[in-house]
Amino acid sequence: MTKAMPFTEIWRGDFLESVHAGHAVVMNATGSIIASWGDPEAVILPRSSSKMLQAIPLVESGAAAAFGLTSEHLALACASHQGAPEHTERVDAWLHHLGLGENDLRCGPQPPEDTPTRHAMLISGGSPCQLHNNCSGKHSGFLTLSKYLGAGPEYIEADHPVQLAVREVFEDLTGETSPGFAIDGCSAPNFATSVTGLARAMARMADPNSLGASRSAAAKSLVDAMLKHPSLVAGTTRACTELMEASDHHVVVKTGAEGVFVAILPNQNIGVALKIIDGATRASESAMAAILVRLGVLDPNHPLVAKRLRPRILNRRKIDTGSVEPAAAFYQDGQGLI
Repeated sequence: MTKAMPFTEIWRGDFLESVHAGHAVVMNATGSIIASWGDPEAVILPRSSSKMLQAIPLVESGAAAAFGLTSEHLALACASHQGAPEHTERVDAWLHHLGLGENDLRCGPQPPEDTPTRHAMLISGGSPCQLHNNCSGKHSGFLTLSKYLGAGPEYIEADHPVQLAVREVFEDLTGETSPGFAIDGCSAPNFATSVTGLARAMARMADPNSLGASRSAAAKSLVDAMLKHPSLVAGTTRACTELMEASDHHVVVKTGAEGVFVAILPNQNIGVALKIIDGATRASESAMAAILVRLGVLDPNHPLVAKRLRPRILNRRKIDTGSVEPAAAFYQDGQGLI
């Protein structure tokens, strides 16, 4: 097995304090690997980076059209949002449109990650609910599909028609039979694949023409929705939203827990997948920014890119003590990959 490659270094003053290693693959829609680091065949759980794949049955089945879902709904179905009003109010309205409510969700309550919302909740003595869960949009998509299929309410069970449809799409786009699944933080099954398989799926989302008419249209509509509504995909100050905005809405960027990140480049027909083996978010954000700079779709000097590529480390007195840096052998001073 190929060892993970150092992707990100943590410097404190002149001292290299920590190193984060990982695996990554850049692939085009024809299945050719443009670049890889570490072990491309490492099997990982994609976590929330696979939400676009989980949302394809919602559109492909006709459920989204039948219930009049808009591009905002589709962006939320792919989102790991921060529980701000722009997210929760839309999800709440979506559920009521279905004749359902917050109690029909199975994702569990989660404190909002949006700072003003969290502070207002603390001041008012309120409590978080399932609408604040970062996966509530995905689960609303599951509920929409379940209602359209006439299936039961426990849509997160692995043998439920919703999850069977998700697994079929997941294996089709990754080009691999999943070795199994684990239960995600939102209680839904999360199917495993290799880093190469995840990159292949993102490349096929970038250029879905080989997927057949209905699946191709579904993939394109989801990518277009995310590009159109980056703030719904994550939120203010979040890496996914800011990097999509920095790309001038030309690249989809999506995080997953435990150091997973993917990107979809429709103009280049390219998909990217990476995994930091210790699960560090600071490393996955820097590594994804580095790859996208090397692919020529992000400017390293853009403030929103520099914020992730080389963030400064400030102590509690706001003194600059060091930085997060892409490892030299991995980044190669931003040298182009294509």
